[in-house]
Amino acid sequence: MIKSKYIAAFQTLSKRPVFSSAEGKEAGIPSRMLAYFCSKGQIERVGRGIYRVKDVDFDRDFEWEDLILTALSVPNGVICLISALCYYGLTDEIMREFWIAVPHSTTSPARENAHIVRMRNISFGQTTIKIGSQKLKIFDRERTVVDSFRYLDKETALKALQAYLKTSKDRKPDIDKLLRYAKKLRVDLTPYISAFTL
Repeated sequence: MIKSKYIAAFQTLSKRPVFSSAEGKEAGIPSRMLAYFCSKGQIERVGRGIYRVKDVDFDRDFEWEDLILTALSVPNGVICLISALCYYGLTDEIMREFWIAVPHSTTSPARENAHIVRMRNISFGQTTIKIGSQKLKIFDRERTVVDSFRYLDKETALKALQAYLKTSKDRKPDIDKLLRYAKKLRVDLTPYISAFTL
């Protein structure tokens, strides 16, 4: 059982899906106590210096819970490729692992059920989304489609492009932006776009 002097701090931290050791210290919980509560099974270490209070109701769609925890645990990580395609509804693939991009100059951190991809130009096409109370970095739709041709199989990439080009009441494709991204990342999408838009 959590000691009474730390209950208020943990109640505050439990409102977040994850918290860092620095945030724990700021709330009045020393790092040695975080280790102690981990050993007692009252909190869980989900990454280096990243924790969560166990058995907490999350105020967001549970479909994304594990992805959020993984993304938050990777320093400078950006949701990419299959995970981003799933988020944007550009694939019918099931997200069996979480795809996270990290800067090319960094070492890929090991995370359970995560596919870490080292990428150059990691700030290019990067945007922020909010799921529940959490802000997460993700590549925008155009960068995600272009990257699909760079890193994934052709069938998945073509399906993503086809889905992107479909106009719906919620969104319209920005072909000029897509072609600018493709040029910057050295991918020739012109023949595929022509085939799908004729």
